[in-house]
Amino acid sequence: MPELPEVETVRRTLIELVAGKRIQSVTVRLPRIIQRPAEPEQFADALVGHTIQTVERRGKFLRIILDGLVLVSHLRMEGRYGVFPSDEPIELHTHVLFHFEDGTDLRYKDVRQFGTMHLFLEGQDLELPPLNKLGIEPLEPTFTLDALRGKLEKRATKIKPLLLNQEHIVGLGNIYVDEALFQARIHPERTPNTLKPAEWKRLYEAILSVLGNAVEAGGSSIKSYVNGQGEMGMFQHQLLVYGKKDEPCPTCSRPIQKFVVGGRGTHICNKCQALNATGK
Repeated sequence: MPELPEVETVRRTLIELVAGKRIQSVTVRLPRIIQRPAEPEQFADALVGHTIQTVERRGKFLRIILDGLVLVSHLRMEGRYGVFPSDEPIELHTHVLFHFEDGTDLRYKDVRQFGTMHLFLEGQDLELPPLNKLGIEPLEPTFTLDALRGKLEKRATKIKPLLLNQEHIVGLGNIYVDEALFQARIHPERTPNTLKPAEWKRLYEAILSVLGNAVEAGGSSIKSYVNGQGEMGMFQHQLLVYGKKDEPCPTCSRPIQKFVVGGRGTHICNKCQALNATGK
């Protein structure tokens, strides 16, 4: 599933490709992608004549800002956007097409068919599902060390599932949580109420470092992710533990272990991320 760096990269490329384009018509080929309004025909009709102003991001969601409307899109497992000439053949698994007046299309393709789209009047989208319960943005000024601790430090459940919970901190998925916990030398089964101040500081700095570097690299292309221009991300070449089972730890050379935490495959170094760490 695309995480914050991948969605941010798609956002940046889409701005270049579609900002200022006016929608002539919309084709919905898979109705269940459209979650709001209930009828896909209403969705398509409401967008006709509107111009895309910009593209923003909230957590793992794209916010396509039009004049008076906001389209909220979640890519889920394998959703992707691309811009094509309107007369170019439509690829298999292309489910929604936004036809622009300049003779191009913004096309949404989704092999797994898990993606969603919600259409709101401007100003409504942040107050209603699916965005209204999202947590703090880790790349915004509001994400401080105190904010991170305030969200989590009194909890007595495993830290990895808490970091994955989008109601606390948005945008973090399995890849970047594993990487951040490794950089912070924190075992994913530690509970936040056992972390020492030095560990909180390391975790905060690791989250910023991992996400910042991943955005700079265009995200991670682990499976099928590409940005809005069809380009792969490069951060997978910088991963230290994720997907590295049995490979040597880059710090101590012990084999990287993989096990399950909170239902998610998890990669750690048992020495560098000892469960009984002292917090130093």
